[in-house]
Amino acid sequence: KMIKVIGLALYGAKTASTRQRLLQYIPDLLTYGIDLKVHYLLDDDYIEKTFSGGSPSILSIIRSYYCRIQMLLKARNVDLIILHCELLPFAPYWFEKILLRFPYIYDFDDAFFLKYKRGKYAYMSPILGNKFDSVIRSARYVTAGSRYLYEYSNFLNTNVKLLPTVINTEKQQYYNIAIKSEKIFTIGWIGSPSTAKYLESIVEPLSIIGKECKIHFNVIGGKAPYIPNIKINEIDWDLNTEIDNLSKFDVGIMPVPDTEWARGKCAYKLIQYLGSSIPVVASKVGANIDVVTSDCGFLVNNCNEWVSALRVLRDNPKLRIEYGNAGRERAVEKYSLSVNLPIFASIIKKIVQ
Repeated sequence: KMIKVIGLALYGAKTASTRQRLLQYIPDLLTYGIDLKVHYLLDDDYIEKTFSGGSPSILSIIRSYYCRIQMLLKARNVDLIILHCELLPFAPYWFEKILLRFPYIYDFDDAFFLKYKRGKYAYMSPILGNKFDSVIRSARYVTAGSRYLYEYSNFLNTNVKLLPTVINTEKQQYYNIAIKSEKIFTIGWIGSPSTAKYLESIVEPLSIIGKECKIHFNVIGGKAPYIPNIKINEIDWDLNTEIDNLSKFDVGIMPVPDTEWARGKCAYKLIQYLGSSIPVVASKVGANIDVVTSDCGFLVNNCNEWVSALRVLRDNPKLRIEYGNAGRERAVEKYSLSVNLPIFASIIKKIVQ
């Protein structure tokens, strides 16, 4: 008998989180007798409006909430729910608990437990501050995307598995030495408008490198800050061209600040770089520390370290290829769909059986 699973995603398919942690598993889970159907709360239209600086209509958000509540109230013959990130933003846990009538896995890849404790929604802390602790505590299982999230969850629930955000390494194996050995050294970054703010921290090291030689900085999916001495190419993110655009990077970077929120990040962009045989330079923060080993890239703490790491990779094309190959191996062995799939499937079966 097929195991019926509903995946409850916060956002639509345009967000990497939904694609990589839920959608990409659907076809292969069928081979394990698991039928996963994913339901989005806020669709791609919401994401596009938010990222372009607009405001989604209140009416469309109310409609989204209504559809999710109706779907859960009408759900029958469901064996398991995978709740990704949050069921209903700003709704208290006691209300969500009424809707979560089935056993569930709580899956997350950001420090959502900080949402109502810090930052702009901290004023809601008296009502919602401990919401995510309750969600984690009541889950049959928790799948956490990074060690930081795993350790947090482990205080609240004994059934926790560190499940990194992975890539389909069979699909992502584009590696073109001819492109990478062009004369212009190309540094690259991929992300979203919400994480592009982290690029501010590397303006100084990149402008120093840019004084020394011609540099291209390719930014996929976000706006780059002004960086003196550097030619910036801003590229719209598109699933169909993503791997092709990544393949043009000589080096992939991931700057993040050492904050609680950033420590919860799952280093997905680093995993993408490794999967495309690209050496990396990243801030020595959170999951970056677990993903980057000394044979595939550099972990850095400050401007001087950024500059020296980028110089080493700029001046050693042969080393870039060695690091790229080692990174690719690491992605296949540790961060691939084929490695994570049986683990994910066994968790689902264990709960249902």
